[in-house]
Amino acid sequence: ETGFNEIIDCFNKMTAELAGTETLRTDFVANVSHELKTPLAVMGNYATMLQRPGLTEEERCEYAKAISEAARRLAQLITNILKLNKLENQQIFPQMDEYDLGEQLCENLLQFEDVWEKKNLTIETDIEDDVRIRSDAELLSLVWNNLISNAVKFTPEGGTIGVTLKTEGNLVTVTVSDTGCGIKPEVGQHIFEKFYQGDTSHATQGNGLGLALVKRVIDILGGEIGVQSVYGQGSTFTVRFRR
Repeated sequence: ETGFNEIIDCFNKMTAELAGTETLRTDFVANVSHELKTPLAVMGNYATMLQRPGLTEEERCEYAKAISEAARRLAQLITNILKLNKLENQQIFPQMDEYDLGEQLCENLLQFEDVWEKKNLTIETDIEDDVRIRSDAELLSLVWNNLISNAVKFTPEGGTIGVTLKTEGNLVTVTVSDTGCGIKPEVGQHIFEKFYQGDTSHATQGNGLGLALVKRVIDILGGEIGVQSVYGQGSTFTVRFRR
């Protein structure tokens, strides 16, 4: 019940914050509506199934878990819509502080330890020591979480994920690579656009907003991001910015 109350609060916030902003173009409304429908349909279907008489304890737990997971995705989608809207309308201003970037990358990577262990992934890191930068730690954390999350998600069992951090003078370069499904060239051109999903087989795991958020954050912090990919072999995302 708490989860549903949070979703209602999120909806109310989203409606209030999005009302009257430029973001509410027809295509954006259509896309948001489409994205919201999927988890809502899942929740509705499983809630109906939960009402059937004679369910086993195992079935009841399975259906409740599916509802809980759909609710989590819905809340995440709304959070991302709000963040992206604030970033696009320049309502979020970077809070610049000095901190250790290598430490942050390692912390973000460790958040996915359970998932990579379950998929038996090899993690290769080459992170330069004592790289201190002056930037917005919270915003950059969004970037690393999205890139690492995608790498873990799209890499099959037994694959490899790499994270590197290098400096050259005043320039900092971070790469996140994987041996996953790769990106088709025609998809790569649109990969940082809102709601664009090149691989619809993974649509239930994301909402097409992650890389749009990443791109906006990098733009705001004065950096650049690019992707190199071979379809069927893997991808490498490269982020560059000045200290």
